[in-house]
Amino acid sequence: MTVQGILLLAHGSRDPLWRRPIEAVQAEIQTRYPQHQVRCAYLELCPPTLEQAVDQLAALGLQRIAIVPLFLGAGRHVREQLPQTIRHLSHTHPRLTLTLAAPIGEHPRMVTLMAELASSNLIDD
Repeated sequence: MTVQGILLLAHGSRDPLWRRPIEAVQAEIQTRYPQHQVRCAYLELCPPTLEQAVDQLAALGLQRIAIVPLFLGAGRHVREQLPQTIRHLSHTHPRLTLTLAAPIGEHPRMVTLMAELASSNLIDD
């Protein structure tokens, strides 16, 4: 059986309350898929970094990790820096398969959900 992991990648903030929604997603996935490892990682301003989280998961013997950017769109971080970092991590952990998902905000279901949530605030005259 292939041991798999999901790494939720967010921007990061010094404010500890900012992490709550990211960690809530982690907890929800872990509840639904207890056989897999789920971790959060951050680009900056708070630990763990992507590198630290991949190192931790690799130390557990994982064979595959899906890196899921919890971003609304693909800015410079996601388009340029992230693929470079993943290439470096792939060389550091050659037995580990790392895959990069599209930013979650670009998924059609997320676009629909955000539109539904935003439009629920409309006030009929």
